[in-house]
Amino acid sequence: MAKKILIVDDSDSIREVVNFTLENEGFDVLVGVDGQDALKFLNGDKIDLLITDLHMPNMNGIELIKEVRKMDVYKMIPILFLTTESQTEKKMEAKNAGATGWIIKPFVPAKLIGAINKVLA
Repeated sequence: MAKKILIVDDSDSIREVVNFTLENEGFDVLVGVDGQDALKFLNGDKIDLLITDLHMPNMNGIELIKEVRKMDVYKMIPILFLTTESQTEKKMEAKNAGATGWIIKPFVPAKLIGAINKVLA
């Protein structure tokens, strides 16, 4: 059975590229436009990985990570932070919130898939 990945980004183009990349690799993809929107998918159904942006309206990526980590069923889910931020303090803030790792935008699809395979192994 294909692994299910939830991607959360407020940018249409980023969502499209990530979705296309993941579907081509055989993943099932769920798509949220911001953290608040993503919560509707976090209803107890199995999700193997969360990929989230930092800067989003309504609920940003750090807030989303904190919410996800409060949910027993998703406490151990790998979370990749997909962001334009390369500042160490933002990476540390994400890590402290519960992120597993991060990918800097713009990303190379092969590197994204490599990071995904690493955290899902």
